[in-house]
Amino acid sequence: MSEVILDTITGKSTATTITIGSTPVVSASANSMTIRGEGSNQTSIQQGLAKAWIFFEPDNSNLIRDSLNISAVRDNAAGQQGITLATAMGNDDWTCAVTGTGGGTSNGYGQLDSGSWGGSGDMPYRTTTQVNSRTLNSSGSYIDHNDLNFLCHGDLA
Repeated sequence: MSEVILDTITGKSTATTITIGSTPVVSASANSMTIRGEGSNQTSIQQGLAKAWIFFEPDNSNLIRDSLNISAVRDNAAGQQGITLATAMGNDDWTCAVTGTGGGTSNGYGQLDSGSWGGSGDMPYRTTTQVNSRTLNSSGSYIDHNDLNFLCHGDLA
């Protein structure tokens, strides 16, 4: 097996472009990399990466099974959990998807919640470091699910 050790790769014909196989990887500016995706479309490597995620069990003392960039799980009440990011986002306009399921929840679901919990307020609660969720059963009652997941995308600070 061969090993290449270096600090900088510079494109031969264009200093900011290297090609791996037939796929160009382009550094358009400092700290910005794109790669050709489908057809001739370009995809930002930084924008396309999840900045935080977690899989935990609210019905098991919020046992964290696995996570990235999460410093804490906050437990307000049954069916009301939030996460705190270890590294802040650059603003509060980032996205977070919440999914949940639980044995015995009979088609329950998880979703974003407000800052006042329980749907009170005009928007889902989101700061540069926190977001809230609620998990319910099919009757609309709050219940701790046994599998809750958050997936967060946006720009880190």
